[in-house]
Amino acid sequence: MITEPRTLPGFMELLPNEQILFEQMKEKIEKTYQKFGFLPLDTPILELSEILLAKAGGETEKQIYRFQKGDTDISMRFDLTVPLAKYVAKNYGNLSFPFRRYQIGKVYRGEKAQKGRFREFYQCDIDIIGDGELGIINDAEIPSVIYNLIKEIGFEDFTICINNRKILNGLFESINQKENSTDILRAIDKIDKIGKEAVIEELQQLNVTKDGIEQIMNFIAIDGNNDEKILKLKELNISNEVFQSGVEELTQVVKYIRIFGVPDTNFKIDLTIARGLDYYTGTVYETFLNDYREIGSVCSGGRYENLAEYYTDKKLPGVGISIGLTRLFYKLNEMSLIKADKYSMADILIIPMLEDMTKPIEIASELRKRNINTEVYLSDKKLKTKFKYADKLKIPYVIVLGEDEIASNKVKVKNMETGEETQVSFDADEIVKIIK
Repeated sequence: MITEPRTLPGFMELLPNEQILFEQMKEKIEKTYQKFGFLPLDTPILELSEILLAKAGGETEKQIYRFQKGDTDISMRFDLTVPLAKYVAKNYGNLSFPFRRYQIGKVYRGEKAQKGRFREFYQCDIDIIGDGELGIINDAEIPSVIYNLIKEIGFEDFTICINNRKILNGLFESINQKENSTDILRAIDKIDKIGKEAVIEELQQLNVTKDGIEQIMNFIAIDGNNDEKILKLKELNISNEVFQSGVEELTQVVKYIRIFGVPDTNFKIDLTIARGLDYYTGTVYETFLNDYREIGSVCSGGRYENLAEYYTDKKLPGVGISIGLTRLFYKLNEMSLIKADKYSMADILIIPMLEDMTKPIEIASELRKRNINTEVYLSDKKLKTKFKYADKLKIPYVIVLGEDEIASNKVKVKNMETGEETQVSFDADEIVKIIK
């Protein structure tokens, strides 16, 4: 009986040309992280459940893949942050701080499978972890990484939105609405859909005072460029210490973002960003492709107070971002914003027309030594079939090796796109000159 080959819903499998493009995008992200001095890290996909679930609860815990193997209770990682926290606590004595790490790896969540959402997906994370403290300038370096990364992927028109959670927290504290902060943020978030009056009505239902509503509405009405927004925040004259600390931090972050070389056209203060209510404590980021806002944030994160509080009593503040690469790739591919037009990793295909494969294999080895990706067609097929293979995989160059070529010590290198043939001596260096 033949079993129908099928893949579980929520798990992405790609054709070779798409996988090549995916790997290229992943490599660009990794190289950008490395340019900024981030160290590679690879943590296990499987962890002890008690370690992985030390902080988890609610919806997260429901989505975790968890199983028993013998007496061991095991869970699959659902993000890269919790494994990082365990890793830093475990290896604290062997790490140099600030500890700058990147990790690109698969994570697993038992979400309801639907278009564009995955149960297995790649995350690409960076974090800067401090020992006891971490200067605010680190918060400004992160947008510089994002800026370089998005440009490297191939987009110019994008905006890195930044905010500071202390500003929101301080605002709510100043009007005695700290407990209602989540509901207030939800109401504020709907202003574009339901309008100002409807938002005021919702705030009244939350028992926010008239003065409190006025403060909130003045806050969300702030607009202008980055400097104007900071000035208007200060002009609100909110005496709350947390609020003032947030404004000062945001002022410093904007100053240093510019020093790091990020143009004002690519970043802006967005006071509506309120991600990670239970986790982020300071600066927060969300990044949008301006012409494709429907994709959502393509890179987000922020500052947190204590990375590893569940594993150590040492205070380890940090700042970091994450890219959901699988979802981003899927969306960009679906919208035809990227092209999977590379079908082979080979720069050149050697087609032997000989029984003795010694010479073709020798030439291939010499070309590989010169960093030319080289494939030898080893199957016994007609010449037409071999050329068809090269054409279908869009291999740029082809060499046909027969008795005549070996006897004359010359070979023709064919450009498969133009059809042009160039005759050179039977020498790897000469062949490389044509290909490069």
